[in-house]
Order: sequence, then structure tokens, then C-alpha cells
Amino acid sequence: MKSFAVVLVLAGFATSAQAQDGVPDLKGTWSGKGKSVVFGNNQYHPGQQTANDPPRIGDIEVIYTVDGQDGRLAWGHASSSAADTKEPFAWAIASDNKTILGSDTDGSYLITVLGPDRMEKCYTHNGLSPSKSIVAACHVVERKR
Repeated sequence: MKSFAVVLVLAGFATSAQAQDGVPDLKGTWSGKGKSVVFGNNQYHPGQQTANDPPRIGDIEVIYTVDGQDGRLAWGHASSSAADTKEPFAWAIASDNKTILGSDTDGSYLITVLGPDRMEKCYTHNGLSPSKSIVAACHVVERKR
């Protein structure tokens, strides 16, 4: 039984070392198109609606430029077809090398790495954002080569 436990511990170390080696390189420019549900308006979803109006579904094209990466931490700026904001963001890659959590000036990201040049990005921000708008969206982004 003791030798089985040693094998499990060694396998755990090997898996942990392998996970560290598999940290995805996120540097570059990522873009994609998708739909968002929006209450109100903001620079990415302009309009006259307020957060008290019925929600609307809007199309958006986003561009994420990952300017730097240090291990599991990445940072850069975001823009869209509606607003060239260069809004800063910070992302952290979880130990599974597929899950990324992050934030920008008013919202949060949950990203899943689907492949070396493909991710599903989900984004939300709540009514406490500077624009008082509420947004939720998920869509695929791909790295431009």
C-alpha cells in the first residue's frame, strides 16, 4: 500500500510539472464577433437606452491585444468595432492551462482556451459600472497570424 501511495505522489508531481509547462502563450491580437445582451448603453454598445429599458441584443466585434505575459499572468488592451478604447485588462491563467479569469476597468472575463489560436471569451459587467449598463456575452475569439 505504501508503494502505491508513493506512485500516486510521484504521478501528482509529474502532472503538476507538466501543467506548468503547458501554460499557453497568449501574446498577440485576438478578435471575434458575437452577440451581447445589454441593458442601457456604453461605449461598446452605444445608444439612448437606459438600464431601466428592456434589454437589447447587439452584435459586437472585439479585439484583444495581449501586450505582455509573465507565466500565468497576461495583460493588454481591448477595443471593438464600435469604440477604439484601448481599455486595459489583466488576465490570470488557472493551473489547468485552459481557464482564464480577468478584469478590465468595469467588468470581468471568464475565458476557456480551446486551442493554441482559439478561445471562448465570456464577459460581464454589472450596473455598478461607470456607464451603469449591464452586459453579458460569450463568443469565440481567434488569434490573428
